[in-house]
Amino acid sequence: MPPEPLILAFDTSAAHCAAALLSGDRLLVSRQEDMEKGQAERLMPLLEELLAEAQAGWRDLSALGVGVGPGNFTGIRIAVAAARGLALSLGLPAIGVSRFEALAVGTRRPVLVSLDARRDHVWLCPLRTEGELLSQGIGEGAVLVDPNCLPEGLAESQLPVLGHRAVEIAHLTGGTALGPGMPVAEGVARLAAERRHRPSPPPAPLYLRPADAAPPADPPPLILP
Repeated sequence: MPPEPLILAFDTSAAHCAAALLSGDRLLVSRQEDMEKGQAERLMPLLEELLAEAQAGWRDLSALGVGVGPGNFTGIRIAVAAARGLALSLGLPAIGVSRFEALAVGTRRPVLVSLDARRDHVWLCPLRTEGELLSQGIGEGAVLVDPNCLPEGLAESQLPVLGHRAVEIAHLTGGTALGPGMPVAEGVARLAAERRHRPSPPPAPLYLRPADAAPPADPPPLILP
């Protein structure tokens, strides 16, 4: 009997460095370390630690899963670049998964997923069926809103709410505030396992708004011929 597929997934799209290792349907090991910065230095050692704990090696992997956002501009790039590099060197598929989808794994649909967008705003994304984002295009349907004033179509929609400020938002939808969703890396791993045989482009960052960094005020230096 062939061994169960081994899926390594990771996410650095928020103030954390998270990873999970899945064998078939069984979670072998999962870890999430909170950090505002330093994900670039921490990610590869963390993945090595998870593999060692499961007594597995890079060549034992069947696929990679990576969180593509939305979230921190630099953090998303760190994880996506790592996934694409590992996929190329190991000859493995790498599957990009949005944080909306990952957090809602195992949750009954429809559901409204809320992510912190900072500046007193949230990203809201309604998930009405399993795989909806995959067919529509990851991130399609997400809106940036003030959680105290929902747009038409979400207010009084009766949708249950999962994620950031779920209680406040559910009060406006008229639905139920759900408890914490699945840890993001485990959700990414489970969706990557489901999708690893489906044709898909290489993972790419999911940016729903421009980076916060401002362009430099000084003119660029003159390059002499």
